[in-house]
Amino acid sequence: MVRKIMLVLGRHEFRAELNDSETSSKIWKALPFEAAASTWGNEIYFGIPVHAALEPDASSEREIGDICYWVEGSSMCIFFGRTPASTSDRPKAAAPVNYLGRLVDIDIKALNAIKDGDLIKISRHGGAE
Repeated sequence: MVRKIMLVLGRHEFRAELNDSETSSKIWKALPFEAAASTWGNEIYFGIPVHAALEPDASSEREIGDICYWVEGSSMCIFFGRTPASTSDRPKAAAPVNYLGRLVDIDIKALNAIKDGDLIKISRHGGAE
């Protein structure tokens, strides 16, 4: 089942799709919510009102456009380029993260414009298929 969400970051809107993992299901049930953005290289992360355990397939190696859940910080993460932990051009999380899904449309310039403290709004978009 594809769960469509909308992330509003500043003046920008991003469509995304969540997978059917246990963590994604918890997040889907908690929507909508708002949070303040933090950045770490080309990663945006923000605390959310969901607590989940590390899933068996968790990994720190990511792809541009991945949306993940950082267990230790109870945070969603959006990866759009190199992070301080990267050893190549690919994103790398500071610790293993649960994969949640992907951005449907990736606008690197808009993601780069997001600053620490910017408000992020996350909601369901179009229901689940």
